Amino acid sequence: MFATTASSQDMTLSIKQQALVTIAANEAKGDIKGLKAALNDGLEQGLTVNESKEALSQLYAYTGFPRSLNALGALQQVIKERTEAGLRIDEGREADPQPKDYNALKQGTEVQTRLCGGQPFTYTFAPQTDYYLKAHLFGDIFARNNLTFADREIITIAAISALPGCEPQLQAHVSGARNMGVSDEVLMEMPALLETKIGTAEAERLRCALATVFGQDHSPVQTVDFSVWPKGEPNTAYAQFFVGNSYLAQMEDGMTNVTFEPRCRNNWHIHHKQVQVLICVAGRGWYQEWGKKPQELTPGTIIAIPAEVKHWHGAQKDSWFQHLTYHKDVQNGASNEWCEPVTDEVYNSL
Repeated sequence: MFATTASSQDMTLSIKQQALVTIAANEAKGDIKGLKAALNDGLEQGLTVNESKEALSQLYAYTGFPRSLNALGALQQVIKERTEAGLRIDEGREADPQPKDYNALKQGTEVQTRLCGGQPFTYTFAPQTDYYLKAHLFGDIFARNNLTFADREIITIAAISALPGCEPQLQAHVSGARNMGVSDEVLMEMPALLETKIGTAEAERLRCALATVFGQDHSPVQTVDFSVWPKGEPNTAYAQFFVGNSYLAQMEDGMTNVTFEPRCRNNWHIHHKQVQVLICVAGRGWYQEWGKKPQELTPGTIIAIPAEVKHWHGAQKDSWFQHLTYHKDVQNGASNEWCEPVTDEVYNSL
C-alpha cells in the first residue's frame, strides 16, 4: 500500500499541511527554538507524532543528517515536555510494512517518473546517485504511506525555500508538486505562510520559483536577515506619516531600528532643534533633502540630517531596508514636524 496524491479538490493548505510547512522550514534553517514552537503548534492542532517524525526523517535526504537528527531530538523534547504537562499528543499510525517481494528500485523509478511529469529521468553522470534517488528516496522513503506524496512535496518545497542557493531544485519540486496533485492555489498560499512564520527571504525565494514555473513576471525583491537586525513590531504609532508598512525595534543606547518594506517611505518631515542620524544596516533605500537629488542608502551609509532641513527616507522599490536612528545635539524645545507624503510620481521617478 503506497502513499497517495492529494485530491484535486484540495484547494487550500490544510491545518496539517500548514504545520508541516513551518516544521520543515525551521528544520532546514536549523532553528531549533522555532522548530519546537512549530512542533508544539502542530501537535496541538492535531498533527500526529508519527507524521512529524516522518517529515523530519524524510528531510535528511534534502537537508542532511545533522539537521534531521537535531530536529528529531527536538521532537523528542517536545513530546516529553507535553507529556509532563498533560498536553495533547496523538501518536498516529505508522506506515504499513512493505511486502516481502517489494522492489524499491522499480517503485522508486515509477514515483520519480510521475514526479517528473511522466518523463523518465536517469542521472547518467552519477549512476550511484541516480540509484539512491530512485531506490532510496523515492522507493524507500516516499513509499511510506503515513504521508501522501503531496504532503511530502509540500514538506520538500518548504525546506528548500529555506536553503539559499538551491533555486533550481526548488523550481523542480514546484513542478513535481503539481504532478503529485498539489493545486496551484495551495502552492500560491505557501509564500504568505512562510513570510508570516519563517521569514521574508524564504517567502521571496518561493515566490520567484513559483513565478518561474508558472511563467509569470516577478521582480525579485532584496530581503534582509531579521536574525541580524530585528524587524520589530508594526509602526502603528506613526503609520499615518508613512506610505506602506514599517516596523520599529528598540535597540540599546536609545537607538531604534526602523524596517521599511519595499516602496515604504516616510513623509517629508523636519527635525527642529535636533540632528537625526541614520546608520544604514541592511537592504537598499533612499534619502532626499528638499530641493536636492536623492541619495542611495546601502549598508554602511551614515547620514547626519541637520536640524531644520526638510527631508524623507525609505526603501527602494525592490528591496527591504533597515536603518538605525537616533538624535543628537538636542536642544530645548526640540520637535518633529510632519509634512506632505512623498507622492508616487516623485518616488517612481527614482
